[in-house]
Amino acid sequence: MAIDFTLPPDVEAVRARVRDFMDSEVRPAEEKLYANASGGEPDRREVVGMILELRQRAKDWGVWLPHMPTEWGGVGLGITAMAFVAAESARTNFGPFVLNAQAPDEGNQHTLLHHATPDQQERYLRPLLEGRVRSCFAMTEPEVAGSDPTGIRTAAVLDEAAGEWVINGHKWFISGARGAGFAILIAKTDPDADPPQASNTAFLVDLPADGWEVVRDVETMAGRGNHCEIRITDLRVPDANVLGGRGNGHLLGQARLGPARLAHCMRWIGQVETALELLVARAEERQLHGQPLAEKQAIQWMMADSAMELYAAKLMVLHAAYKIEHDLPFRQEVSFAKHHVANTLWRVVDRAIQVHGALGYSTDTPLERMLRHARSARLVDGADEVHQALIARNVRRAYAETGSIRSATGDLEL
Repeated sequence: MAIDFTLPPDVEAVRARVRDFMDSEVRPAEEKLYANASGGEPDRREVVGMILELRQRAKDWGVWLPHMPTEWGGVGLGITAMAFVAAESARTNFGPFVLNAQAPDEGNQHTLLHHATPDQQERYLRPLLEGRVRSCFAMTEPEVAGSDPTGIRTAAVLDEAAGEWVINGHKWFISGARGAGFAILIAKTDPDADPPQASNTAFLVDLPADGWEVVRDVETMAGRGNHCEIRITDLRVPDANVLGGRGNGHLLGQARLGPARLAHCMRWIGQVETALELLVARAEERQLHGQPLAEKQAIQWMMADSAMELYAAKLMVLHAAYKIEHDLPFRQEVSFAKHHVANTLWRVVDRAIQVHGALGYSTDTPLERMLRHARSARLVDGADEVHQALIARNVRRAYAETGSIRSATGDLEL
């Protein structure tokens, strides 16, 4: 039997080192930051200063860029091993940023590593990996459904005489756009392409740029998170800045989003664990009618449901990561994980708040902030319903083609 759930010694060493780093360096710095924050939220400049200071310590600890190859200055972990490290880093608020393994930069790093030309890698990937710049991924638009990238309206027209593309359009919820050194921008270059998936192209845009206007940081229920609305007017981009070839923007985006969705799930697992530990700690400490709250059956059901959902989430993520790492079809498994982990995050944080009572509803614990951010998990990188539709379509196709649903339920001989 090849199934083995133990970690190789080198991966376990990195996982343990990341946990120690988060416990001894990152968490104390975060606690100090929030303790000194007025209104409950620290000043952005103070957050950035803390991250920059901790990034140097991450390099000293040997946990910088865990997901990147060693020849690019990383630790060299594969996506399966990253599941363990990403979950550890996300047990803090800013751990992924400290490791330079946060969205959207992590997804952009992988995209550039696999699809950029050597010149593009030197100009964009290297400074991104060295932490000298940040980036953004500009695809979503307010006028069209984000779940169908073939419908985007941002248009790019080639000025052959100048060797430049002239781009006009409108984007929003472009995470990390304010302050980014460059963007990967998806625009329509071939509106009559057949199939429609060949109509879009990816461009590397140096920022700031004439014609690229950050209209605003879109306010959300979690406050401002540098999720920006962008107006693009006669933006000129050299033809040499096409990324991955003309007409391949949709394929590049899908190749990026599959592993990126799973990376989100990895980080959410760390938050689910944190929320469940807070739930258990509160239930064991809080006395009600002369006994710990944890003795109440209703609370035990919350613990049990949360533990089972977390266990299933971990297995889903590991199996999807395994399939990606071994070049096996993975879209169905990633959709399973994306839907299940996002909803598990919401439910477990909500239960933890319930067990804390009024304290959980206050800002005295991290739970209210976790819940506000958790709500976006069921929308980002594909809404719940999109993944459910894809899952159902694959189940129907599998049954129609083989008379069995096995290939659409993990393709496991079980």
